[in-house]
Amino acid sequence: MSASMFLSHTILSKPSNFPKTKIINSSNHTPETHDKNLDFNPNPSNSATKTAPWMKTPLVLEPNQVLDFTKPKNNNKSPDTKPEKTRKALTQKVSGGRGKQAMKKILYSIDNLEQQNQEELQDTHKHIEFNLQLDELGDDNNINNNVNIDNIDGRDKKWFRRKLPWERDERMVFRRMKKEKLATAADLSLDEGLIERLRTEAKNMRKWVKVMKAGVNEGVVEQIRLIWKTDELAMIKFDVPLCRNMDRAREIVEIKTGGFVIWSKKDVLVVYRGCNYRDKHVTGTLYQTVGVHDEKVESMPVQGSLFEREADRLLDGLGPRFVDWWMPKPLPVDADLLPEVVPGYKPPSRLYPLTGRAKLTDTELTHLRKLAYHLPTHFVLGRNRNLQGLAAAILKLWEKCHIAKIAVKWGIPNTSNEQMASELKVLTGGVLLLRNKFYIILYRGKDFLPPNVADLVTDRETEIKSFQLEEETARANTVGTFDYLDQPSSDVSTVGTLKEFQIIQSEHEGFNGGISENEIQVEAEKLKLEKEIRIQERKFLILKMKINKASKQLAKLNSAWEPVEPNDDREVITSEERECLRKMGLKMDSTLVLGRRGVFDGVIEGLHQHWKHREVVKVVTMQRVFSRILYTAQCLEAESGGVLVSIDKLKLGYAIIIYRGKNYKRPLKFSRNLLSKREALQRSLEMQRIGSLKFFANMRQQAIYEVKCKLDALTIH
Repeated sequence: MSASMFLSHTILSKPSNFPKTKIINSSNHTPETHDKNLDFNPNPSNSATKTAPWMKTPLVLEPNQVLDFTKPKNNNKSPDTKPEKTRKALTQKVSGGRGKQAMKKILYSIDNLEQQNQEELQDTHKHIEFNLQLDELGDDNNINNNVNIDNIDGRDKKWFRRKLPWERDERMVFRRMKKEKLATAADLSLDEGLIERLRTEAKNMRKWVKVMKAGVNEGVVEQIRLIWKTDELAMIKFDVPLCRNMDRAREIVEIKTGGFVIWSKKDVLVVYRGCNYRDKHVTGTLYQTVGVHDEKVESMPVQGSLFEREADRLLDGLGPRFVDWWMPKPLPVDADLLPEVVPGYKPPSRLYPLTGRAKLTDTELTHLRKLAYHLPTHFVLGRNRNLQGLAAAILKLWEKCHIAKIAVKWGIPNTSNEQMASELKVLTGGVLLLRNKFYIILYRGKDFLPPNVADLVTDRETEIKSFQLEEETARANTVGTFDYLDQPSSDVSTVGTLKEFQIIQSEHEGFNGGISENEIQVEAEKLKLEKEIRIQERKFLILKMKINKASKQLAKLNSAWEPVEPNDDREVITSEERECLRKMGLKMDSTLVLGRRGVFDGVIEGLHQHWKHREVVKVVTMQRVFSRILYTAQCLEAESGGVLVSIDKLKLGYAIIIYRGKNYKRPLKFSRNLLSKREALQRSLEMQRIGSLKFFANMRQQAIYEVKCKLDALTIH
């Protein structure tokens, strides 16, 4: 819409009175062009706008006062409005309550005020400097053209969002430290040109040797040797657990094969056989190579971190190390290489503390498990039985460390961590902290005595017994010295002497009271069965109390229900009418579904609502017992006053078809002799509760009968 549509015919006939309007794009609009359009002031004395029909005289306006919708809206306000805007920004209300949006708006207004003050100061400084320069040059005409220095670009400065007080700039950023690449044996031994050539060939390899859970065993090494007969490179792909620690896998491969790992990616290693592979292969077999490396591991000086050095010092002397260990160092002891039977082995001596108890509390157990998590693995086990050698090594370890951590080997068939743990617990007498398919952790216990302490305790007990014998001998000599000649020797009292203690021990040692072991077991079984009978009878009594309580509640609800007796004077329909009404009812899509509440007042109202529009109603019930379905149908017939047509089996449930009758009249008021919807649900729940309680009570009675039969059988025998 342009301004020309509001002008009169006289003005439109004289286009010379108006400048040619130019459509100015808002994106290319500059203040210079805007000022030129405003400065244009023609003298159209005869101009008048086109008036509306209800106006009597035309309205005479200047052209620059006519609305031009093609021009962009000028957002620049006069400088007189700045104080009002400043006051409003400080005093006006802020929408948004006390939330984050309100805080953002307050900060936005404060930043705008600061920005406006800074712009005013900059404008004054620039204006003063510019005027001084123009005074010096003598050009006064250009002052007015450069007043608005900030608006040369044609756009105002935008407000940049300042961060809220709770949005801090300071952030703790922990950069991921790159792992330093260590020089491998191939980098130290081979030339760079040879390594580059071998790595290029390794990237194109597509056949590999699969290393299973058992690790780099003899079969894997033999396959690598066969590949090296025709090719100088062999690719190896690792399965769990070695694929989780490829640095350790590289060390194992280089130790067992004698080659050099020249390329690795994810779970794949490429091994180079070496320049003098033939001479090396002829001079040593696989078993000799492994044995040489084992000796080197035992004799090499310990290198690594303080944790590795301390763990190696702890495991020194316990047995040979497990070279195929898939976790970081130190290498644990291979328990399968320890002797199966140790001559003269005995479980350790134990002495319960005088104060406190030997059994661990839950807090102590949790604390010990947390400690065991950070400990290195001490042993690796793949055998289920004959663990006396391992038990002896564990006892030796317990002298320095309270916890023994044993890992279960991967890939070994028929391993049972349950059997391992039970046998170790019997052999060592320790406390089992943890057992799963990966680890077995044993604690030595509060009553554990190291061998040197146990020897001291034994020596002390022997010494005490010798002192008791000396004291008894001295007492007997004293009594014999002061004995009267006329007093019989049989009247000498032994109360409080060592002899009395020895007599009591000899009399009651192995005392059974003339009862055999089988009789003791039978008595124990009888007591156990009697206790079981008491428990079952108590549970049966509780169930009976619950049944009585539910029965009272059900009787209370049934008392509020007064069903209508069936009317003998019912309407009679012929067999043809019955068949016709049955087919009509089965074809009906609209049904009335009976739920768990059964028949209540809402169901009867629903029947009459259906009969308002049709003669037959189809009621669907999900009951399974036909006697209950027949009772429901008769109840619906009696309560509603209709005629029962048929009961038919559907795919899901049964359909009860009821005819309203030939002389049907909708009742004005329904009787309230049935239960309400809430009471019907409560009655259904109580009936279900009684049924389930009776079922469990029957089960308890059966269990009591079976236990009593067992008790009678034991009593007879």
